[in-house]
Amino acid sequence: MARFVFKLPDIGEGIAEAEIAEWHVAVGDVIEEDVAIVDVLTDKAAVDISSPVAGKVIEICGEAGDKVAVGAALIVFETDAAKSAEPEGAPVEASPVKEGAPSATPPVTPPGPPASARAPESPVVLASPAVRRRAKEAGVDLHRIAGTGPAGRIRQADLDAALRLGTLSPAPSMPTSSNAAPATPVVPPAHAQSRKLIGLRRKIAEAMTASYQRIPHFAYVEEIDITELLALRDDLNAHRLDAQPKLSLLPFLGLGLCRVLPHFPSANAVFDEANGTLHESASVHLGIATQTDQALMVPVVANAQSQGLWELAAGIGAVVNKARSGKATREELSGSTITITSLGALGGLVSTPIINAPEVAIIGVNKIQDKLTLVGGQLCVRKVMNLSSSFDHRIVDGHQAASLIQALKRLLEHPALLFADI
Repeated sequence: MARFVFKLPDIGEGIAEAEIAEWHVAVGDVIEEDVAIVDVLTDKAAVDISSPVAGKVIEICGEAGDKVAVGAALIVFETDAAKSAEPEGAPVEASPVKEGAPSATPPVTPPGPPASARAPESPVVLASPAVRRRAKEAGVDLHRIAGTGPAGRIRQADLDAALRLGTLSPAPSMPTSSNAAPATPVVPPAHAQSRKLIGLRRKIAEAMTASYQRIPHFAYVEEIDITELLALRDDLNAHRLDAQPKLSLLPFLGLGLCRVLPHFPSANAVFDEANGTLHESASVHLGIATQTDQALMVPVVANAQSQGLWELAAGIGAVVNKARSGKATREELSGSTITITSLGALGGLVSTPIINAPEVAIIGVNKIQDKLTLVGGQLCVRKVMNLSSSFDHRIVDGHQAASLIQALKRLLEHPALLFADI
């Protein structure tokens, strides 16, 4: 028998390290070649790594949440001598794949000869968590799909084409063993269910912590009477064309922001803290804070200032749906210059949203409620909601922040002004 050290392979796209997401094997397991052994996460993708050899697992180098550098030991096997001709510790690298534009029907690797008669497949599969989840549910082995994305990354379209052609073999079953390594001793509260923050959830935690600790937040809350705005929205929805999306309040708010931000350029900007430089944007790249099954994401409606109400509604709907379905690209999740966040009916009376750094402002929408109000000396019921916004006080002064929200309030309370030259 011989000892084989499998190191984290080069998974392309300039990745220097990866985070261990989940182990599929434990010390003592005897596994076959090409069986999935671990899922790792990078800044760009979730990666499924398979064993390059058959053998017994004798050491696992890290647990979920640990970061491992490319070329560092990942797992150690005990194998027969014939399988260990490669020097101990030599990394197994992924086969390079040239990036190119995807074809109309992405290529699918046809069934090949038995495993014993062909060269071992690459131990690395590049795919997003959404693609990996769909493949797992369909019983599809992602090793048998040729990805058309960067570095051979498997896209949703690649999986769709593979499922249509129906030429894929089921994914290999995961080994089971009663010899799993014992968990690290912890002392949780009674009846607690503990889990480690890893992957996207940990990145969000780190980003929120950095934003809260480094940015002096200035909160500003204002009540908005949106009775007229709701009446306009309901009328437009009742008479919209079949091709037009149903309007929520967000496109009106986005349209209002696009009207007022040219007068407050420091609020539509990103701050390069390292260089002490504020980059004011001539365009409004509108971030939409979106809750997904994975975590909070901020897809971006680019160049919102050049879009009308219906275009904004369609654009917001499109990026939100892509984020929730796991289809949003890295480009569609970056580049925003100001963010809107809304919890809809759960929005509460007041919130204190955390700025989506390196932006310097975020506009929070609270819930709509009926309020007894004096209008022209008469008591009447009006529809009101609060805007709870936060600003980077290093960049935006209190007077600027208040003036911006008051200008936005005027447009939303008198929605005809959204479409007038003022």
